[in-house]
Amino acid sequence: MTQAPERIVDLYWDTGSTNTYFALKLIEPILNRTGARLVLHPFNLGHVFRAHQYVLMDEPPAKFANRIRDLERWALKYDLPFRMPDTFPIKTSRALRGSIAMRHWNLERDYVEAVMTAYWERNDASIAEYSGLRRIAAELGVDPAAFEARSESEEVRQALIDSTNAGLARGVFGVPIMAVGDELFWGKDRMDFVEDALLGTYQGAR
Repeated sequence: MTQAPERIVDLYWDTGSTNTYFALKLIEPILNRTGARLVLHPFNLGHVFRAHQYVLMDEPPAKFANRIRDLERWALKYDLPFRMPDTFPIKTSRALRGSIAMRHWNLERDYVEAVMTAYWERNDASIAEYSGLRRIAAELGVDPAAFEARSESEEVRQALIDSTNAGLARGVFGVPIMAVGDELFWGKDRMDFVEDALLGTYQGAR
């Protein structure tokens, strides 16, 4: 009997993305229902923004205020303890490299969830620095010094560059983007399409 192919969702993410926080929460029940596996791909959004000369905080004040209000609606709808941190935006490259480093200890998903919780729920902007990330490593049972050393290694630095470039080559332009096969779904409000693609009932395939 031929075994059915594994269902996989590739999630391109960045620590500084509000919508990535929600996507990580909202994808979980879909993974449970479909038996799909989540594969995390750190994507250095700050680097991409700089390359395209895009500055988030230069958006019109009315648009930015509406973004914040919309996030509050999502938090209320799904009963999530989200709050905008006092320090925003932050540099995320260290946290992103940390996620790759944590693969060595098979703790990538736990680490990402801990980092996102710290920043988007507890107003902890220290995760932009190793002072905050080392605490998370220790909480996960990883030696903080070993974690920082691996995160700063040339291997991991190159891995983040490669992960970002591979995303760009695939057509990723922002986060969160969830890929199922050749289909890319951008944003926290595309979960129905993601589930349909996993179940083979998606109607938009090209």
